Amino acid sequence: MEAKTLTHLAYERLREDIVHGVLRPGEKLRIEHLKKSYSVGATPLREALYQLSADGFVQVQGHRGFRVADMSSGELKDLTDLRVVLEGMALTQSLESSDDDWESRVVAAFHHLTKAESYADPDIQEWERRNREFHLALVSCCDSPWLMRFHEILYDQHKRYRNVARIERGKRRDVHAEHTAIFDAALKRDIDALCRANEQHIRRTAEITGEVLAEHAAG
Repeated sequence: MEAKTLTHLAYERLREDIVHGVLRPGEKLRIEHLKKSYSVGATPLREALYQLSADGFVQVQGHRGFRVADMSSGELKDLTDLRVVLEGMALTQSLESSDDDWESRVVAAFHHLTKAESYADPDIQEWERRNREFHLALVSCCDSPWLMRFHEILYDQHKRYRNVARIERGKRRDVHAEHTAIFDAALKRDIDALCRANEQHIRRTAEITGEVLAEHAAG
């Protein structure tokens, strides 16, 4: 397997484990240990870790190696503010370029998400996958590669906080109602209403995440 492919594989697997809280904030990332865990050589791992540091998931400690990036309420606020702005831009561009295919993707993604949210005992991983598909469908007509790259990073950074906080969906909010408001505004091609509904959704997630993290810290 080529070095670039190995680096990409290591990057994807490490990022996934960081986002899902398998690798915890502040945890040291020792190359020798990672080689055994991911069955990848030292060089691709280092390259992947440097890429992850550029995306804010890993911190480089000079000669002391790497560790998973820390988390804080201040960073959560910063990520939230940036996500609101950039995702609003992506939604605006997407709606301005939307067509019948875009609408079909959004309708299908919302239908799949609604089914996942209707289960009495939902599969959280399946819900996460369908939730992501819905939000990606909404911005799928945005044609700015840079905007979409930053959108993906901010989405995963927000998801990382949510996963570490281990929020119990539905306990403190009606997520389906929030998604329905986003969906309705999108189909009406009402950009202002869509951006407002999406911002409320993002900020509510951040608010509850911050509360849960504070409870964990106090406990």
